[in-house]
Amino acid sequence: MRSAQPPAHQEIQEVEVAVVGCGPVGALTANLLGARGVSTLVVERSAVPHGQPRAFSCDDEALRIYQQAGLLDEVRDETIAPPLVEYVNRAGRAFARMKLSETDFGYGHAPLRFFDQPRLERTLRAGLDRFPHVRLAFGTELVGLTQDEDGVTVLLSDVVTGQRRAVRARYVLGCDGGRSATRAAVRIPLSGASYAEPWLAVSGDVPPDAVRVPDTTFVCDWRRPAFVSPGAAGSYRMEFMLRPGETEDEVQRPETVAALVSPYVDPDRFAVTRAVVYTFHHLVAQRWREGRVFLLGDAAHQMPPFMGQGLCSGLRDAANLSWKLSLVLSGAAGPAVLDTYETERRPHTVEMAQTSVRLGRVFLARNRLTAGMRDAALRAVQTVPRVRRFVERFEFKPVPAYRRGLMTGGRRDGVVGTMFPQPRVLIPGAPGERLLDEALGGGFAVLGRAGVDDPSGAWWQGLPVRFVAVHPSGTPLAGLPDPLAGPPESSADGRPDRVDVVDADGVLGGWLRRHGADLVVLRPDRFVFALATAGGIEQAARDLSAALGAPPGGGRNRADSPGLATAPAVPSSS
Repeated sequence: MRSAQPPAHQEIQEVEVAVVGCGPVGALTANLLGARGVSTLVVERSAVPHGQPRAFSCDDEALRIYQQAGLLDEVRDETIAPPLVEYVNRAGRAFARMKLSETDFGYGHAPLRFFDQPRLERTLRAGLDRFPHVRLAFGTELVGLTQDEDGVTVLLSDVVTGQRRAVRARYVLGCDGGRSATRAAVRIPLSGASYAEPWLAVSGDVPPDAVRVPDTTFVCDWRRPAFVSPGAAGSYRMEFMLRPGETEDEVQRPETVAALVSPYVDPDRFAVTRAVVYTFHHLVAQRWREGRVFLLGDAAHQMPPFMGQGLCSGLRDAANLSWKLSLVLSGAAGPAVLDTYETERRPHTVEMAQTSVRLGRVFLARNRLTAGMRDAALRAVQTVPRVRRFVERFEFKPVPAYRRGLMTGGRRDGVVGTMFPQPRVLIPGAPGERLLDEALGGGFAVLGRAGVDDPSGAWWQGLPVRFVAVHPSGTPLAGLPDPLAGPPESSADGRPDRVDVVDADGVLGGWLRRHGADLVVLRPDRFVFALATAGGIEQAARDLSAALGAPPGGGRNRADSPGLATAPAVPSSS
């Protein structure tokens, strides 16, 4: 790929961040940046929406990220939560179950939801209309880039006319998929494996009374493994492994598709919207950053589909990097903060991919003897209650946690480095119970028992934090300040604002007691930065200041943006 050379006499557009690719990961990234006041250009090669139902599932962490982007209601309304996932043998007998309706990891959302990708992409792209500082360029592709110490010059081309223009960005984010032009431009190789077994993915629409298998099911038939499940908005998704000797053309014929789907839906009432053959990969980019260019989603990593975590991992990338970029661009954090993106995200992504591979080995037993031994072994071990719970409650899924990175001490220590729960709270002036994140704002949050710390103190001065005072369950709301009545308490000298909440179910107080803390410092992506007792609050503030590495007084120029601490707590969803 050639270096970026702008056409002569053409004025170069300047933005803070250029996002290459407007699939779900790129669109979400742009929404998160837009919500934090970052001027952003999104470049998408396709002139029209993709329109193909490729990605299918997301989890509770993903819903929490959509919530941070201010799009929870819009996304959740177009998804469904499966109550049960079954693993069945060739005869249809279940040998393992995941009871998702009884599973709650504590992050505020169902552990698994299915969506329709075209609808999701429309929702995410519509969300960009909220931000005048975010622009979307369809029918435009990246053809070159050159970077220096101050930024990146990106050369773009209109896919129809071939007309070229240059854009100057402080940072470039490659969200452009497995064949990433961004990754190619900075010459980052992939390593890993591609799996030789091709699969036929079939999506379509079906009325409820034409569904023959109503639950999400992994069909562990050693002759032809399959996955089938109802989807969102009356859709149904099926995937079938091709047998040796079968060709792509053969399995995509309408009569073959009808025969394959017949056990699961009425083929005469099933309207196929997509039937394609694909192979899956387990690949990771050698590095996820080259100077001011970062890779996210499939551009950085690709994994087998058996955990449904490919897209979710890309969304986690977006949630991790967007707030760090915002703080660096505003001067509230030093550039070294960006080094923690790959440090944090790579190990978790690799672990998730390896879990997917192990699950695939269970699913893909390819001979009668191995399959029979698997079925018998799994049924036997699940007679042990603790093992059965491990399977039924989806406890084999890697927990959201970072081993090293931006946290006090630089590495995980107990709950430091893990995702904080999201219980429901009561907020003065807001009807009913609300999800905790609605009170936390978009920056760091210092959450502690009411009365433990006075936010007017100087410890947190100049830091991008909001103080959240937690009152015990039963505290009357009438005596607490209403954040909707005006701006939260704050002062002009950079001290944090304060929001009061009532711990509706006692979850927050119980969490603090369990971990011997009076307060917890939460990152913008809701991972625990630090714990502190009343006597250690000043040290926690010092640790945060050191971790951000910003110059004294940094970050004031974007203090009124939605992503920083002065944003009022305005409840928006339930």
